[in-house]
Amino acid sequence: MKKTMKKMQSKTYAQHRILDGDAEIYRHDRSGDIWQYRFYNETENKHYRISLKTRDYDEAVRKAKAKTIDILTRIQGGRKLYGITLQTLVNLYIKARLEDVDDERGITLGRVKSIKSQLTYCVKILGAKKRVSSMDKKCLKDYVQLRKLSHNARPYTAKNEITTINHMWKWGYNEGLTSFYELVFNKVRVKASSVGRRDTFTDKEYNHLCRYMRTWILDKNCFRHTKYKCAKTGRWLKGEYVFSKELQLEKQMVRDFILISANSGLRVGEQRQLKYSDILGYEEYGADDDNEQVVLAKVNVRWRTSKVKTTRTFLSRGGQYFKRLRDRQHFTEGSDLIFSMDGKHKLSVDKWTEYWKQLMNGIGIEYDRTYIVDEEGDFINDEDGNRTFTGRDIKYYSLRHYCITSRVKSGVSVVDVAKMCGTGISQIEKHYMHYAEEQSRAAALKSFTTKDGINTPIDSLTKKKLLQDEEINEYGTQRLTLQSKYVH
Repeated sequence: MKKTMKKMQSKTYAQHRILDGDAEIYRHDRSGDIWQYRFYNETENKHYRISLKTRDYDEAVRKAKAKTIDILTRIQGGRKLYGITLQTLVNLYIKARLEDVDDERGITLGRVKSIKSQLTYCVKILGAKKRVSSMDKKCLKDYVQLRKLSHNARPYTAKNEITTINHMWKWGYNEGLTSFYELVFNKVRVKASSVGRRDTFTDKEYNHLCRYMRTWILDKNCFRHTKYKCAKTGRWLKGEYVFSKELQLEKQMVRDFILISANSGLRVGEQRQLKYSDILGYEEYGADDDNEQVVLAKVNVRWRTSKVKTTRTFLSRGGQYFKRLRDRQHFTEGSDLIFSMDGKHKLSVDKWTEYWKQLMNGIGIEYDRTYIVDEEGDFINDEDGNRTFTGRDIKYYSLRHYCITSRVKSGVSVVDVAKMCGTGISQIEKHYMHYAEEQSRAAALKSFTTKDGINTPIDSLTKKKLLQDEEINEYGTQRLTLQSKYVH
């Protein structure tokens, strides 16, 4: 009985051929008086069906003819009619980008991973099974707002993702997978203030971290459980809790990684791919203000490992840490990775993450953001509609920010900082020039004296007696002296 009813409901009637039988319009019981359209694509061996959304016969014929001409044009142009899913399009695009990972084109595997991550949110919003052929040009026009609702993404993050999405769409169009050239998005306006400051360490926090790492690498803090295989079950079980020299070496390497990062401003990826052959030499200078010798390392960042695909060579403070690493590690040939236990393989991401957690918990920094929710589990937003959170986004990359911040605060030319760190002047200004107030204060306090017709610059602060109580001076600024072994 059910089969009979189903057959009756899907009964087709009032069929009319269009354009010599290439297509047809028809009605069926389920659509009532609404005309339907059907086209058989021999290439894909599938029927293409849509509703013409009209009860008028002449209007239906006109729409059907226009649709048929459009379909035939797309087929002749080598485009898919029925279409693939959005997830399939993403997979094909990622596969194509993986083929571009080579020295000639200069696309890194890390960049492909970033692209894949950016496209993930597009798929989540529209649905992995969404047919590309059914998508409208404006289906993601409110992408910035959609991303804000989904993962509280900032406008500049959404803007970068939009660029990636449209690049994929244009690639799909050229491959005959999409029917139009690009998607249409609402214009994204990113104010300089909305970019925000980079989360980084304060001088006091970094000083605390340096002191804590001395204890962190001691023998008493380098114990781990041995492992043995159970003869009965074949499972690995925990054994004795003993001192591990390997664990201590790993911790010492991580410590030097942190110190070098804060001194050099290297990106995390660039630093982890450094080889001993990339250290071109050292320069040693006499004692600095803290009566310590300054060692500079001449670091070469290969274009293959650089995010901006440009080779750069610069002098970095903290050369003694590179020397110390070479003296301690067992694999130190020119082709060996500096931050590796065997010279060939990088430390796993899980280990880097675990060590970072230990260090941040050790110095009492809430290094990860936690979004605040109400009693019903809904996110609590601020006045601007952004989700409120506790904690800070402090990670290994924050050491690069700390280095750049220290250089800017020290009055180093923005041009010189940009060259050393392999970034653009605009990026420095956008992310780090909130320290302009401190520089402005220093500039305002500068003066000069004239002797024998020669102007000599002086700092007005040198004329004032600094108050020693609680390490606070008369300008309300905390006095904190960092030794060169910590930062620069």
